[in-house]
Amino acid sequence: MPIVLALLVVLVALALIALPQLWVTHVIERHSRDRPDFPGTGGEFARHILDEAGLGHVLVEPTERGDHYDPETKAVRLLSRHHNGRSLSAVVIAAHEVGHAIQHATNYGPMVARMRLAKTSFVLERVAAAMMFASPIVMAITKSVIVFGLTIGLAFLMFMLGIVFQLVTLPVELDASFGRALPLLEKQQYIPAKDIPAARHILKAAAYTYVAAALMSLLNIARWMKMLRI
Repeated sequence: MPIVLALLVVLVALALIALPQLWVTHVIERHSRDRPDFPGTGGEFARHILDEAGLGHVLVEPTERGDHYDPETKAVRLLSRHHNGRSLSAVVIAAHEVGHAIQHATNYGPMVARMRLAKTSFVLERVAAAMMFASPIVMAITKSVIVFGLTIGLAFLMFMLGIVFQLVTLPVELDASFGRALPLLEKQQYIPAKDIPAARHILKAAAYTYVAAALMSLLNIARWMKMLRI
């Protein structure tokens, strides 16, 4: 019976972690069909609204590393299917990423804080992983359960800070979607009014990708706990 209960807990945990990401993917794919009635592609729309906002220096580039705005190089990068595609998902996601560029240009407080925290979070996650790998060696050298426990505890704390960072960025994502992108879509009349409800749905999915990322980080922590038999 305990084995069955443990298996059930694992399955529920996996479902809670996987379902948000599956939902995000489903929403984006659902609106990815070609729309010949649109005046341009996602990349062309991003270029247009950046120019309209006086951000002609911000680049718009295709990528295979996921849709994102890079504040260091000041570039909006879109997956090829969104950069070159003429679908509702392509246009709406382009607007979301341009929203981040506008946040950066206007020194939007939460965006600035996120940029500062991003590098710290990146370093902490890698230090935490290194500490996890090293913990058995630490135990073998020191022969101290206390030192081993402190190493593991500190590594988990670093992992948790990374999760907190991802959740803290959620307000930034929501603002990019509903404070920046949605008004742009409505003002520019780039998409028909009948598509605005679906655009809201896509923008919500774009914002909540960070919730899915945080849950995946929790799964990573659980994997480490299993490996170390904690």
